[in-house]
Amino acid sequence: MLVMNDSYYIEQGLDQGKQWLEKLLILAEIPAKVIGQQQEDGYWLIIDETNLTPEQISILVGFDGKAIDAIQYLVNTILNIGNDSEQHLSYTVEIAGYRVRRQEELLLIAEYAAKKVRLTGEEHELTSLSSAERRQIHTMLQDCEDLETYSHGQEPDRRLVVKIRS
Repeated sequence: MLVMNDSYYIEQGLDQGKQWLEKLLILAEIPAKVIGQQQEDGYWLIIDETNLTPEQISILVGFDGKAIDAIQYLVNTILNIGNDSEQHLSYTVEIAGYRVRRQEELLLIAEYAAKKVRLTGEEHELTSLSSAERRQIHTMLQDCEDLETYSHGQEPDRRLVVKIRS
């Protein structure tokens, strides 16, 4: 069993993530340094925007975060090939504070949905969320003893439903 506290394992995962993402950025003709950080929820790969133009940052984030989500999906998929569930590494790709701002937005969305469900007693569907964002809202609401969440539908129209716990 692999232990996440093993500094060699942590450094190896960070280095692997940084190198892979820097190569991708070079191939996209947007070379930038990547800073790796170990966080409670996994590895954060932060693209240093110091030498990037606002247009390049916009391209990397994409409309509604679709590009940065796709990059993050690729990092997590490719760098976990051959890893079993105990060895699965979790990477978050960040640029220009996008993930932090989006996390704050998701918290507001979760709070609104919880309040609406409690007031009306009716289910509330959240649409236009990535699978990672659905998972984040599910996690945000999991400690609410009176509420439950589940996903339904098929991508790209999969939705998160918040309802009173039965």
